[in-house]
Amino acid sequence: MPIIVNLDVMMAKRKMSLNELSEKVDLTLANLSILKTGKAKAIRFSTLEAICQALDCQPGDLLEYSKG
Repeated sequence: MPIIVNLDVMMAKRKMSLNELSEKVDLTLANLSILKTGKAKAIRFSTLEAICQALDCQPGDLLEYSKG
């Protein structure tokens, strides 16, 4: 998939666990895990906004395009 999700990288930089992020953004662990592993087919802007707010980052810090 040409879109790479760097959620795990940002979580590590912020020293935040999946459980903690799940509580802050009000998403299930299962949904966050799907996003974290890059298996998600889509993400809502409201979810992206909540994650960016919780991790104090920009959407470009989480999502990357690769031609591969």
